[in-house]
Amino acid sequence: MPHLKDALLLAVILLATGTGILFPRVGAVFQPALLYLLMGLLFLSFTSIDISSIWSIMKDRPLLIAWVAACKLLFLPVLVFAIFSLIWPDFALSALLLSGISTGVVAPFIARIVGGNVSLVLVLVIVTSLLVPFSLPVMVKVLAAETIVIPLLNMVRMLCLVIFVPIGLVEGLRRFWPRSVKVLSGWTFPLSLAIIGLINLGVFSKYSEFFHQHPLTIAEAVAAAMLLGLIYLLSGSLIVWPKSLPVHVASCISLCNINNVLVIVFAAQFFGPREPTVAAMYMIPFFLIILPLRAMQRAHHKGA
Repeated sequence: MPHLKDALLLAVILLATGTGILFPRVGAVFQPALLYLLMGLLFLSFTSIDISSIWSIMKDRPLLIAWVAACKLLFLPVLVFAIFSLIWPDFALSALLLSGISTGVVAPFIARIVGGNVSLVLVLVIVTSLLVPFSLPVMVKVLAAETIVIPLLNMVRMLCLVIFVPIGLVEGLRRFWPRSVKVLSGWTFPLSLAIIGLINLGVFSKYSEFFHQHPLTIAEAVAAAMLLGLIYLLSGSLIVWPKSLPVHVASCISLCNINNVLVIVFAAQFFGPREPTVAAMYMIPFFLIILPLRAMQRAHHKGA
């Protein structure tokens, strides 16, 4: 069943991506709803996790959380920007933006289907989302000599909306209508699959015309995104090397499954087409991460 879910997920991604590029009018309907769709994904992720487990892991493993969050928001962006500045300077800013953004709200969904520590991923989604309005603009200004003029209060308000409203809704339902949470948790996969498809439709339809006019740029953006995905995967495993497999998987997911839709939103406003295009193309390694994580699990079980 897990491998069937993997196949269904990848099929939905490819179908939605192709439809968004070839038939942009279909996907354009969902462009204004991207943030709300992300909220829906996080809401579904919380239906199968007791909020007390989040507070528990924050109390029990604060150093681990602080370490992975610091790697995600500080050390990894510096490393990636240095690598791209040497080998591929045209894409260095794109790489920095994606490397310094928060863990995405889809990450808990991915963690659940590949056997990661979901509570750890959820905590990292919250922690990195709260810190990124302060960390990312500073990183870009210091490293790339660029300034992102982000209205801080608007971004904090948006992040709070995306993260804390779903948490509040789930906890409200759990308290006053617990049966509904159990019913929803049983439908998490198909509902999440549908939302992911709609997100891809919206994202790729927005850049459909640019994709048709600049096919070489698209190919380069895909290559850059795939290289970033590989760096994130290796880094996620190395920074928690002595830990258990679920923690390894959670770390990899927290670094790989980033909030690239948020990068698309503000990169399109403050930079040229290359940065949002790379962010959009990161949808490919974003979900392909499940394949090496499955291989990691198989290798672990064989060695056990």
